Amino acid sequence: MIFQSWIPWLLIALGSYLLGSIPFGFLAGRLCGIDIRTKGSGNIGATNVLRVLGKKWGYAVFLLDFLKGLLPVLLALDWGHAHGVNPASATGALAALCTLLGHSFPVWLGFKGGKGIASSAGVIVGLFGIGAFLFCLGTWLLLFTTTRFVSVASIAAALAVPTSVSVLFIMHRKDWLTLLIAVVMCVLAIWRHRSNIARLRAGTEPRFEKKAKTIKERRAKQ
Repeated sequence: MIFQSWIPWLLIALGSYLLGSIPFGFLAGRLCGIDIRTKGSGNIGATNVLRVLGKKWGYAVFLLDFLKGLLPVLLALDWGHAHGVNPASATGALAALCTLLGHSFPVWLGFKGGKGIASSAGVIVGLFGIGAFLFCLGTWLLLFTTTRFVSVASIAAALAVPTSVSVLFIMHRKDWLTLLIAVVMCVLAIWRHRSNIARLRAGTEPRFEKKAKTIKERRAKQ
């Protein structure tokens, strides 16, 4: 009986990890005949896909990464509510953590994945609510517009996650577990950006350029 009570939790953890580990950026590169890990920044996330393959692929990868962060959390929360889990956020928090670990450390790519920003956005909507998402999105847009550094905007948005959830916690709209997950998400995102931080300090971090040519555009001119 004890083992059976843990089976749904194990399935949530495993299912969320496996869904989060689907490398949509890598797959998009393969569809275009390249290994995205050898182009641009070498990252499989939506930003590098946008730089290398263009808007169509970049936006598609962002949407898919967003959904793979959102759907496991919503499904897990629904199951938790239906079975009277206390605290109610426990199943969603587990799904959120495992999804982000899957994206950052996918088993299919030798545990070398993306930085988890798009997937984190999906998690934020599902676990923390639209208000927290808009605050983080506004922070990202402000920093990106003023600096043109995607990494700076992403780090600032990561810091905005526990900030917004702390406000909700003080207002008694979120519990301690949700706040803990927000802090973990922030730490994980910043840690995944450690190479960007090193380049920022060295002055070698590339800015996002609107006129950067994609691989298809460069091939067309050859």
